[in-house]
Amino acid sequence: MTRYLAQGVEGSSPILNIGIFAAFVVITLVIVFRASRNTRTASDYYAAGRAFTGPQNGIAISGDYLSAASFLGIAGAIAVSGYDGFLYSIGFLVAWLVALLLVAELLRNTGKFTMGDVLAFRMRQRPVRAAAATSTLAVSFFYLLAQMAGAGILVSLLLGISSTAGQAVVIAVVG
Repeated sequence: MTRYLAQGVEGSSPILNIGIFAAFVVITLVIVFRASRNTRTASDYYAAGRAFTGPQNGIAISGDYLSAASFLGIAGAIAVSGYDGFLYSIGFLVAWLVALLLVAELLRNTGKFTMGDVLAFRMRQRPVRAAAATSTLAVSFFYLLAQMAGAGILVSLLLGISSTAGQAVVIAVVG
């Protein structure tokens, strides 16, 4: 066991790593495909047909809030900034709760599921939807850029690729 740990990634088989990775991807795609067959309306897509109980919804919200990126980001902020990094995590939680309390109930009362839907209902639809789509894509691009770089580095480690050019190719393929 100690010898295997000492070998690290270099001693592992890239074929085995790719196989395990592919199995996870296939299992995830099967689950998504089976779940998508039950989605017929916007309510089914955004709110699971309103079939969740309160505890189930709480678990889903906490799963969204307590993502790996949040844990790693907060741990890094605390490691770099100390107490200020800890305060950042508390501010993130408080801001999330304020937004939840101020926005969620109003959204639910309108019967809409997104801010874009509410604004398009109240204002001219085409410019509002264009602005919502543009801002979503702009924010998502920068967020996903870091996510894809991290995923590409991870896959390059699984494949045993250590050169910078090889890692760049793997990041591009993963992206």
